[in-house]
Order: sequence, then C-alpha cells, then structure tokens
Amino acid sequence: MEKERKHPRALPFLFLSEMWERFGYYLMIGIFTLYLKDVKTGFAMTEAEASDLYGTFIALVFLTPFLGGLLADRYFGYRRSIIAGGLLMGAGYCLMSVHDLTTLYISMTLVIIGNGFFKPNISTLLGNVYSTPSFEKRKDEGYNIFYMGINIGAFVCNFLGAAIYNLLGWGYAFIAAGIGMFIGVVIFIIGTKHYQSADRKKGVREGDMSFSKIVMLILVPSIVAGIIGWFIPGSIFGSDSTDAFIFACIPVIYFYTTLYVKASKDEKRPIAALLSIFAVVILFWAVFKQNGSALNTWADRYTHREVSGTTGKIFEALQLSQTVGYVKDSVAKYDEAFRLQKENGKIIKEFGYHPYFKNLPTDRLPEEGGKIELWSTNLSQSINPFWVIVLTPLILALFSWLKRRNAEPTTATKIAYGLFISGLSVLLMIAAVYASMNGTNKASVWWLISSYGVITIGELFLSPMGLSLVSKLSPARITALMMGGWFVATAIGNKLSGVLATMWDNYENKANYFWLNFALLMFATGIMVLMLKWLNRIMKEKGVH
Repeated sequence: MEKERKHPRALPFLFLSEMWERFGYYLMIGIFTLYLKDVKTGFAMTEAEASDLYGTFIALVFLTPFLGGLLADRYFGYRRSIIAGGLLMGAGYCLMSVHDLTTLYISMTLVIIGNGFFKPNISTLLGNVYSTPSFEKRKDEGYNIFYMGINIGAFVCNFLGAAIYNLLGWGYAFIAAGIGMFIGVVIFIIGTKHYQSADRKKGVREGDMSFSKIVMLILVPSIVAGIIGWFIPGSIFGSDSTDAFIFACIPVIYFYTTLYVKASKDEKRPIAALLSIFAVVILFWAVFKQNGSALNTWADRYTHREVSGTTGKIFEALQLSQTVGYVKDSVAKYDEAFRLQKENGKIIKEFGYHPYFKNLPTDRLPEEGGKIELWSTNLSQSINPFWVIVLTPLILALFSWLKRRNAEPTTATKIAYGLFISGLSVLLMIAAVYASMNGTNKASVWWLISSYGVITIGELFLSPMGLSLVSKLSPARITALMMGGWFVATAIGNKLSGVLATMWDNYENKANYFWLNFALLMFATGIMVLMLKWLNRIMKEKGVH
C-alpha cells in the first residue's frame, strides 16, 4: 500500500523530469558564451558582448518564475504549467541551432518564458505530493533526493554536449538540449496519475494581491521602464541591455519598498529583514554566476587542457576533446593576418587563430603543422554539480551533528558563513593567476576544481537557507510575493555577474579582476555580520531558528 512506502510513487517521475530539464538547461548554458564567441561558426562576439548577453539572459530566466508560479497557483494549475513550460524551453533550445541573431533572441525568449512556468511549479508540486500524514516527515529528504536529480542532470549534460559539439557542431548540441527537455516532459506526462491529486490550485484568497494589480503595479511599469532604458541615447551602464534591465528593476524595487512602508507594525520587521538579505545575496550571485562567463573563459584560455597518451585516446574516442592544429610563427603573424577588427588600435574581435596558443610557452608549442588534443571547455561546467552531489550529504551531516549538540547556527548565520566561504574560493583563483604568471603559462585545472569546491560549500550554506528563511519570515498573505523577491534578487545578481564579466578584458592583471570579486563578497559578509544580531532577534520573535 502507498502508506507503507518511504516516499510517494510520484518522486521518481518528478526526479527524472527535473533531471532531464536541468540536463537541457545546463547543456545550453555550458556552451552558450563559447558559441557566441566562436569566430568560425558562432557569432564572433567579443568577451564583453557575450558576457553582457549571457548576464541579461540568465537574469531574465530567474525573473519569470515569480509570475509563472503565481499564474499556476491561481489559474492554470501546476501540471499544465509544467508541461507548457517544458515544451517552450525545448522549442527554444532547438531554435538555437538556427544560426541567425534574430532567431537566437526568439529562442532565448521561449526559454525565459518556459523556465518561468516550469521551475517554480515542479518544486511546488513535489511539496504538495509530500503534504500527507504518511510522507510529511520525509519532505526534507524528498527535496534532497530531488536536488540530486538537478545536479546529476547538470553533471552529465556537459559530457554529452561536448561529444555532440565536437562530432557534429554547435547546432546539434543545442538540439540535444531540446531533446533532453522533451524527454523530461514525456516522463512527467507518464507519471501524471501519481500527482494528479496534488495539483491543487490555490486560487485568489482574501488578502492576496490580485494578479491584475501585480501586472499593473510591477509588470507594466517594468516593461515601460525597460524600453525607456533601452532607447536612451548612449549607454549609461555599459550597454543598452544593461540600461534596460536596471531601469526595469526600478519599479520592482519601488514595489517591494512600498510593501514594507505599508505593512502593519507586526509585519514591518520580518519584511525589512528579508529585503536586507535580498540586497546582500545579490553580490553572492554576482560572483557565483560567473561560472558561465569569466570562469568559462579562464577554463578555455588560461587552463592547461592538453590530454595525451591513454587519457588523450580515451577523450578522443569519447569525442570529449578537440584536435587543434598549429601554424609556425602564427603568433607573430597574428596581428597582421588574424586579428582583423580593431577599434582605436585595440583588437576587439579575433579571427582565424586558436586562442589556446596565445599564452602557451614557446617550448611547449607544437612544431609546424603539429596538433594537440584539448579537453572540451564546457566540461568545466560539470565541476560545480559534481561538488554539489559529493558535498550535500556531508553538509547535511554537519548540520545534523551540530543540531544534536544544540550548536547549529541560525539560518541567518549560515548565510553569513556562506558569503565568507565563497570569498575564500576567489582567493584560490587569485592564487591561480599568480601561479600561472598572470596567464603567461597555463594554470593547472586543479585551481579551478578547488575553487569550485569551496564556492559550492558557500552555495550549500546560502542558497537553500535563503529559501528557508523566506518561508519562515514572510507574512502568510505575501509569501508568494516575498519568494518572488528572492528570485528578483537572484536575477539582479545574475545580471551583475554579466556586467562584471564584461570587464574581464579591461584587467591586464587578472588577479585584480578576482580581487574585485573578493572585495564584493567580503563587503557582503561584513554587512551580513553587522545585521546578524538584529536578524536573529527577529527570527526569535517569530519563533524560528
């Protein structure tokens, strides 16, 4: 009987649906900026152009779940929203295979809207499935298993993506991401009977802000402000897309400020606490989300990626590496024959010369016509999910051990630790710059692996704790709006990550770029530490830990 099971029958279907959805998303993200910068079969964008578009993309991807969750909660239901979102995302990934800039923007829009319907609602549906006396006590365990599905998909996808790209090209890799998403939708539909009863629409309740008000007070003003920001002459914040995003955020920030101003006396302090945390964690996401931009560039151009011998043969057989040819003296000829586009004497686009040779020591350059085997750059995107899979049980065991000894930190304190630990990961990248003599030599991949390992610990201290804190402190009548605030903060941080990455080429000494990231995280840590007594006092008043 169902009640004798440890977990509901719905779990495997939701687990596999989310695993395939994340497979598609992270496959796409892993190659996105590499594709934009590819001078032969991509769009030949500069580092700044690619990073700016990437930052805007992932920012909008995290904005839409707020509206998608509200629409499903009140009107559409979870199952229909998840299926529609999955189909839109799958279509978006497949459209990315068409090499046309307008089509790229259309495909990105489909992914942004689709993710808004898929991401928040599959998590909510899982929570509903566990909301029975038989399974309620295992809800946390169920979410941990679900989270493993996310990271298994994120880990595996880059290997298949590399193999398909190396064998068939960018287009087929994007199609593979779309197929992965469609597989997730099919699995979800097959398991319908196991969560049909959990698809409970909340509807509009007394005290809820109507959707029409949300549209008029948040969505419409944001769109209008974004359009104004886009068309203002010149680039106030570096690019038209950044101007548009920042302008679009102004009505949203104003709206959340009015929530605090108009709140009752009992609600003011919890809302103020959450808004303060939202502001601080923006800087975490600004650094963390550079995995697809600046850190991808570090892996591509500054990390030792050569494989040889048995390892090289295995990578070559599995299509996980690329064979790169070398033309003698091409470094000397580079300025004359290969760097074709200049602006005020500064090269802004690179053509015809593989960037890996750019900072390879002379004694390690191949002979004329020689070739070397390089593992595919996007494989570095699997390092973070690998660490999540390995470290999650250890972090949970640590918290459990501390709890038994009545020494477990409060949720707010865990967030402060997460910010500080994340800052330590940046120190490892600074050490990598010094060890590689500012990129004149290739850095060991172990620097990247170690840095990802440390920042993953920071992520596990911060990200789940932030969501937990929202659910603990939010006034019941605006919990969905405050959860939306968390996504807004994440979106702003994601956009800021792109803005920071556009500055990569401005730093001749790459250590200074990472010092900037370190300073931002230490500043955020300092602010969080200063707020801890206040935050813990508010949590105590609310009767939460």
